Amino acid sequence: MERINSSGCVLFRRENSRIKYLLLHYELGHWGFTKGTIEKGESKKETIAREIEEETGIKDIKFIEGFEEKISYFFRQKGKLFYKEVTFFLIETKKKGIKLSYEHTGYKWLNFEDAYKQLSFESTKNILKKADNFLRKKIKNE
Repeated sequence: MERINSSGCVLFRRENSRIKYLLLHYELGHWGFTKGTIEKGESKKETIAREIEEETGIKDIKFIEGFEEKISYFFRQKGKLFYKEVTFFLIETKKKGIKLSYEHTGYKWLNFEDAYKQLSFESTKNILKKADNFLRKKIKNE
């Protein structure tokens, strides 16, 4: 079994006093967050910064310190079993426009409730819940 380490993010922007989360529609049909495999010599944060730019065209990002969550799962591809671990960060941008990569067929900026309903997997719904709770506490204390 091959092990894959990836970095992902819950990317958000502020629209007036509301928070909007970015969801990507993957070619395989599911909705999720930006993520990608860590390349040799890269840190987790370097990986997700690169992936955000590759998948959305966004370069202007700010990591929200103190948020780091992991999910792991197994999947099968071409008969081979893989174990994947994804570390998620919470990242803010001021950009609204997206330039999608070939891996995606669409995107949406959604509030928490709509994003939660749109996400395809329970694991990413849980990441969104944790990120939203973390962010709301942080904003309240600003």
